Amino acid sequence: CFSDSICPSENQWVEAPLLCTAPIKFQYANYTTADYAKTGKGSLRLQIINQRSDISFALFSGGLSNPKLITRSNSITFANPKAPVYPRLAQGKSWDEMTVTWTSGYSTKEATPFVEWGIQGQIQILSPAGTLTFSRDTMCGPPARTVGWRDPGFIHTSFFKDLWPNLKYTYRIGHRLFNGQIVWGRQNSFKAPPYPGEDSLQRVVIFGDLGKAEIDGSNEYNDFERGSINTTYQLVKDLKNIDMVMHIGDICYASGYLSQWDQFTAQVEPIASTVPYMVASGNHERDWPGSGSFYGTLDSGGECGVPAQNMFYVPAENREQFWYLTDYGMFRFCVANTELDWRPGTEQYKFIEHCLSSVDRQKQPWLIFLAHRVLGYSSATFYGAEGTTEEPMGRESLQLLWQKYRVDIAMYGHVHGYERTCPVYENVCVAKGSDRYSGAFTATTHVVVGG
Repeated sequence: CFSDSICPSENQWVEAPLLCTAPIKFQYANYTTADYAKTGKGSLRLQIINQRSDISFALFSGGLSNPKLITRSNSITFANPKAPVYPRLAQGKSWDEMTVTWTSGYSTKEATPFVEWGIQGQIQILSPAGTLTFSRDTMCGPPARTVGWRDPGFIHTSFFKDLWPNLKYTYRIGHRLFNGQIVWGRQNSFKAPPYPGEDSLQRVVIFGDLGKAEIDGSNEYNDFERGSINTTYQLVKDLKNIDMVMHIGDICYASGYLSQWDQFTAQVEPIASTVPYMVASGNHERDWPGSGSFYGTLDSGGECGVPAQNMFYVPAENREQFWYLTDYGMFRFCVANTELDWRPGTEQYKFIEHCLSSVDRQKQPWLIFLAHRVLGYSSATFYGAEGTTEEPMGRESLQLLWQKYRVDIAMYGHVHGYERTCPVYENVCVAKGSDRYSGAFTATTHVVVGG
């Protein structure tokens, strides 16, 4: 239900306009044309997406600091607001398994979620899907629990198992209503992963801190990443040359405005519906005081990891921990969670060592360490201001493991830029920096890829 009342700014993430119902997005009605001066009429164009409820438009005066409702439009209703939307693929827990996650308005009391899939042109298989959701009470604080809350609908995940290497599969998400009718999503396709150790061209795109923006030029809360539209377009344009995407934290910067998770999954759908879209946890997904995060900042806007852990599947043993390993062809990826403690003696440290030590380097010669915050090396100004080049206790805790198990590359987000080191160990370049190396391993190359 819509409220145009003013609610207080409870913390740094509760931004203007301070409406008790935060708008999904907004534009300024600033008209300076001669026609407007004569007629008093103007128009705005806004793109809307299916977010499981009716949409209406409101016109305010007073700007962001003192909004006063002038008028409100009639509601716009989608043909089927509960329809299955925004499919997103991910690697499963074994090399020959993929998953698809999607969002709908159907609870399991109304319909049974499933996916129809199979090798292109052959008999299709039906596989059931599990269903999750989360409530306002699971949010840790404002704005996620207050002005930014929006019902997430239902999140469904199904599994494609025993895949044949490199073959093209088609799939279609759906819900079988209890009257026998089936509500279908669009048909999509994906290429199954290569066999472990297969000597073939394998192309993985890795970045952090993408965020989201509106192609209609609208403003959003926490509107950090206008450039994400360009990055998304470039990925879609080059999709035929991409096998997997690794988005290592700071996923959409919703930071407590829950509608933006729908907006982000809609933005990346052309990518995530076609290739595995793997995510990691960042400060804007997880951090909140007293919630168990390693850092006590307000950066998640009260989400404390709950939306991220539900909206995207990762092959973690425990979704709350959000660290995991995944193998793809000649790659072993060890994905850490910098928002939980990684130091020696912790459960995460044991996971990292297990991930690095258990890889078969005959099959996965490339060993890649991924994390959101920079646990290696960066020249970012905010690290420099603290007299360091990393997160405190980062490489001091992990560099022995990287060196012992010959980690080829470590990649991080968090810093919004690109940096690459020489092969470095204990602050010393052990080989000259290059874009091409040969011969025996010397040390790990650290790369910052925060978009």
